[in-house]
Amino acid sequence: MSGPNGSASKDDWLEGPYRRTVEKSPERDYPFDNSDGAPVDPVYAPDDQNGWDYLQQLGFPGEFPFTRGVQPTMYRGRLWTMRQYAGFGDAEESNARYRYLLEQGQTGLSVAFDLPTQIGYDSDHPMAEGEVGKVGVAIASLADMELLMKDIPLEKVTTSMTINATGAMLLAFYVAMAKKQGADLSKVGGTTQNDILKEYIARGTYIFPPEGSLRLITDVFAWCKENLPAWNTISISGYHMREAGCTAVQEVAFTFANAIAYVDAALKAGLEFDAFAPRLSFFFASFTNLIEEVAKFRAARRMWARMAKERFGAKDPRSMMLRFHTQTGGSTLTAQQPENNIIRTAIQALAAVLGGTQSLHTNSMDEALALPTEKAVQIALRTQQVIGYESGVADVIDPLAGSYYLEKLTDRIEEEATKYLNRIDDMGGALPAIEMGYQQREIQEASYRYQMSVDNGHRTVVGVNQFRTDEEERPDILRVRQEVVRRQIERLNRVRAERDNGRAEQLLAYLDETARGEANLMPVLIECVENYVTIGEICRVLRGVFGEQREFMVF
Repeated sequence: MSGPNGSASKDDWLEGPYRRTVEKSPERDYPFDNSDGAPVDPVYAPDDQNGWDYLQQLGFPGEFPFTRGVQPTMYRGRLWTMRQYAGFGDAEESNARYRYLLEQGQTGLSVAFDLPTQIGYDSDHPMAEGEVGKVGVAIASLADMELLMKDIPLEKVTTSMTINATGAMLLAFYVAMAKKQGADLSKVGGTTQNDILKEYIARGTYIFPPEGSLRLITDVFAWCKENLPAWNTISISGYHMREAGCTAVQEVAFTFANAIAYVDAALKAGLEFDAFAPRLSFFFASFTNLIEEVAKFRAARRMWARMAKERFGAKDPRSMMLRFHTQTGGSTLTAQQPENNIIRTAIQALAAVLGGTQSLHTNSMDEALALPTEKAVQIALRTQQVIGYESGVADVIDPLAGSYYLEKLTDRIEEEATKYLNRIDDMGGALPAIEMGYQQREIQEASYRYQMSVDNGHRTVVGVNQFRTDEEERPDILRVRQEVVRRQIERLNRVRAERDNGRAEQLLAYLDETARGEANLMPVLIECVENYVTIGEICRVLRGVFGEQREFMVF
């Protein structure tokens, strides 16, 4: 059966791309039905002429421009990866949390690193004082990574690492650990965030100026293509810009502006687009305006497909597929009435699923107060599991498609985000725009407008400016114990005392020489960490070669 005007029909799609994918994805091989036993179709499509004309623009799931999803089966074939973001104290404590989460049904790891690790200082450096293990796990040497991943088989569990300025170094630690486990590197999967431009815009954990930073990023692209093929070499992130206060439209636009800059840098380094683009991934926030967030994800998917094909000449369909991780909105959590955050997170997680995310982290209710407790983390993970296994929304692909409001909003977000991209192109691209302070100013102004709307009561934040209570019971919070910090520093001192320090110095000299040339830095970084050179020592050398970035001035 064909559609009106002889176009491809739903039946053609079911017997073609959908059926082929089902045969490869048997994980959810059970009946899909409603409460009365009535079967649920994988996808729904209109039968009338106007509906078919529209559907031809919208397309089927798994087909260009991928508005309705990057895979023909989406969650009918396999649920998204439930990847809770975790890390605190030292590697020993974080390993215990990871193993707990895996026992609770988490299907992937996501590592949070402490501030010294993020900006390239060892745990005993004066700049690290008071910050060791506070916002993530402290990783200074391979000994820490060995503890962090103890009894976790790296061939079987994918790991996302939220690390940027030191992304290449942490990937080197992970590769060295995988080799010690005897893992086949072709089977080791995961993601390094590795997105420095958004650090200049919104987050601030940069070390080197752009030229040195982009060198590290493109070296990771090239090395992984040959040595770590299942690894996502970058997660281009809109999340942190959204957390800083930008709008949904700005999140899409500024993320893609950065993506264009990374692609241009890789092309300039001699890489072919289709050689690295299938391993690009993205990272978005999901806030509480449910329909707007679903529209944002669908618009982003369509925009990237067109950009990859028309701007970069992609031939491989995988290069056109926007694959993304989502985290619920940390900045939407409130210290007041923290139990309300469970509800906010559930709505945000639902939006991510309805929008077709590939993996998801759900924030814990107590994160506005401190690092999440084990109980709060369990509730956050259970939120995903209830959506996946009980709600029914994962049984139908793009279940909201055709909603007048959703489709209009999807079109609007694409249109407005494209206008931003054109402006940034006119400025010479993302980096010149950052140097002019353009994205920073836009985010600051959006954040100010939002806060004013809360302060004047135009927007309601439940428990904050409306529906407040006089007395609120605060939950127990997690604190990093001082003895954990002492244990981390003692381990670091032991590493320095027991390693071959002569060899370490030789490798640091070799790193300096390589960084001043044009050879790929990943092999020497891996050799350094395998010989227990620390992250602080590596970054000290690279600071001497690349320099140190100072904050861009915004006027």
